[in-house]
Amino acid sequence: MQELKGTEFPYDVFKSLGYESVAVTQKAYNGVAILARTPIEMMSTALSGDGSDTHARYLEVRISGIRIVDIYLPNGNPVGTDKFDYKLAWMERLITKMSQWKADAMPTVIGGDFNVIPEDIDCHKPASWVKDALFQPEPRALYRAMLDIGYTDAFRSLHADGGQFTFWDYFRHSFEHNRGIRIDHFLVSPSLRSRIQKCEIDKGPRAQLKPSDHTPILLTLS
Repeated sequence: MQELKGTEFPYDVFKSLGYESVAVTQKAYNGVAILARTPIEMMSTALSGDGSDTHARYLEVRISGIRIVDIYLPNGNPVGTDKFDYKLAWMERLITKMSQWKADAMPTVIGGDFNVIPEDIDCHKPASWVKDALFQPEPRALYRAMLDIGYTDAFRSLHADGGQFTFWDYFRHSFEHNRGIRIDHFLVSPSLRSRIQKCEIDKGPRAQLKPSDHTPILLTLS
């Protein structure tokens, strides 16, 4: 889960439903959480590389022998400001960690809101996004650098066609007309690539009343 936007997290509610849970929260902004049916071993609650960064955007745990990394990557808008510089620096710090993880024996899954539109086919109309931080060449290049390390975009590895999105704006009936973008991703380390069974986008929650503008993406590993 990403973008919790609050300091309280209902651990007891999820416990009553059979889930362990961990969360990093922040008043009014950011926030990430992980639920699991099996025990969760906490590894880190902050992305290393910048001791002054207090944003609740990162959660690293171990579940059943797999490193699960939950991220809410900075949006970066508007372009040309400190927010955009922060986005790029955050991605560079994540790439450093990904290189380290690849070198150890623990398989890794990185999931969450990356706030990056990787390719033109990942948005309904590229011309509408050319000035947005999510579509700039710098973050897109850094996303490709993650793949060049050896990580796999689980969804794209199984679905070659465009028109499949995880986010639709609330304006002008964007969801009804499928004018969306794909910015929520699962990246898996090389040792897990062969274990990818399914990766699907569940549009059902986005069709409900008062939905999030994002919808869940689901990864199944053997």
